[in-house]
Amino acid sequence: MLDISPVLLLSTAIIFLFVVARLNSCLFVPLLKHMDDRDKSIKRDLENAQSNSADVDGMLEEASHVIAEAKKEAAAIRDQAYNEAKEIADAKLASAKEELEAKSVKFAKELEDETKALKDSLVAAMPQFNESLKAKISSI
Repeated sequence: MLDISPVLLLSTAIIFLFVVARLNSCLFVPLLKHMDDRDKSIKRDLENAQSNSADVDGMLEEASHVIAEAKKEAAAIRDQAYNEAKEIADAKLASAKEELEAKSVKFAKELEDETKALKDSLVAAMPQFNESLKAKISSI
């Protein structure tokens, strides 16, 4: 029924081995080489990413340091400007106070002079008031 032919069996085995050898050299070796190259590329990219991450962390730290220094400098400039403005305002206020004090003293002096002049004129006019008052009283 079933005849096994040794020649056919041997030729099939040789062809199978030839196909396996040919597939190995043309398909499997390049495929495995490509997979190994891809693994190496992924490892290299991961190392570069870690290196870049470290560089970015360093740059972020440097940037935060620069920002902190800029904030300190801005605060110092703001304080200096505030102090200068305060000194100028204090000087203007002192000048205005002195000016108002001088005007107040001048006004008080003028008022005193006018009061004295008014008293002198009233004292000078007192005999006329006395005479007029005597005339009114005698007419009553």
